[in-house]
Amino acid sequence: MLAVNTTVLSKSFLALLLVTGVAIALIISPAFATSLNPCPSEMVMIPGGTFTMGSDNSGYIEELSAQEVRVSSFCIDKYEITNSQFAEFVKATGYVTVAERPLSKEQFPDLPDEQRLPGSLVFAIVQPGAKQLSWWHWQTGANWRHPLGKESAIAHQDKYPVVHIAYEDAVAYAQWAGKSLPTEAQWEYAARGGLNGATYAWGDQYSEKKANTWQGIFPFFNTKKDGYASIAPVGSFLPNGYGLYDMTGNVWELTSDWFMPGHNHKTHSVNPTGPEQSFDPNKPSEQALHVIKGGSYLCAPNYCSRFRPAARESQAPDTGTTHIGFRLVKNLTTERIKNEV
Repeated sequence: MLAVNTTVLSKSFLALLLVTGVAIALIISPAFATSLNPCPSEMVMIPGGTFTMGSDNSGYIEELSAQEVRVSSFCIDKYEITNSQFAEFVKATGYVTVAERPLSKEQFPDLPDEQRLPGSLVFAIVQPGAKQLSWWHWQTGANWRHPLGKESAIAHQDKYPVVHIAYEDAVAYAQWAGKSLPTEAQWEYAARGGLNGATYAWGDQYSEKKANTWQGIFPFFNTKKDGYASIAPVGSFLPNGYGLYDMTGNVWELTSDWFMPGHNHKTHSVNPTGPEQSFDPNKPSEQALHVIKGGSYLCAPNYCSRFRPAARESQAPDTGTTHIGFRLVKNLTTERIKNEV
């Protein structure tokens, strides 16, 4: 009787399956492929599920209390929106960002004309003993094309995240792209990468080299152990469990939710969209504030520490800075998600 080498047979059978599989893949119709992955190019499909939103252990009152929340499946950008992507939008539409417009005389009647020139907020390292927030200064001529002022430029920075983006700028881009800003729940769920309850997007231990954050003593000295003193090109660090890049650090990211301390109003909710109005006790004079997530290259263990999925901060809709950008989502059709919730 002829002896059969089962190891060789198994390997041959596996090879046949692989070859056959490749052949099948080559003849799959585009429509069928789309049904398997409904997300546009450079977006990731996030499967719907339940997760714990917020944190009871961070020490930040605005993250209390942690609540169980459910979100439906959705698509989200793999990367933060880049300079090249935003430039394409501006070329197609002629859009002018908030930072490129002069301050309104109606809104700021007491300012002289020279103080109403277009500009934005720019970060600069300061010396020990400097006053709180003195590292931020208004820079005339600063905008997405000129991040540090009119003498700066974004040549050779196509893959860097676009900054100096106000909320209405992000919304305008989203409408043009046929997408939308993520809700805070969508953003946080995606940022966790499947690690529900973990402190960071990669686990429970902080790492200086897993994201673009500040190393050293903020705002005086940055050791640059992560390789960057400022913004990094998108995708410079390893992705999270869902294949998303820079959900930690690099630039803060805008969401569609109004800001309100805590999550108690979201208890056992499905696809929460945030409160109907905003309030931040740390900024009582500002009545319109949106949630931003993820922290930035300026977040350090000694200051901010918001390079965590649960972390959140408020941001005025009419102000851009050198460390705020965005990414977008595309919600799936009702037919696709009707059996998930």
